Amino acid sequence: MKDEATTHLLGVGLDNEDGHKRLTKAEQFSVVGGSEETHERMTETMLKTMQDLKGRGKPLSDTEPGELADLLHKNSPS
Repeated sequence: MKDEATTHLLGVGLDNEDGHKRLTKAEQFSVVGGSEETHERMTETMLKTMQDLKGRGKPLSDTEPGELADLLHKNSPS
């Protein structure tokens, strides 16, 4: 089991062309950069993924990379 206090997910958007600096921080994840649309989509994906984990009673620190990847893919807006 990993330490929950040190487990943090980071999303980085690379398509920012408007010069705005975007940062969203939460307890278990951060989203940095990206265009307004990309930043919002990444934030929504992270929030839904954390809600799914909470519903499963599973902390991020105990989530296998493959399971996390599946959840992120499932929760990504179409």
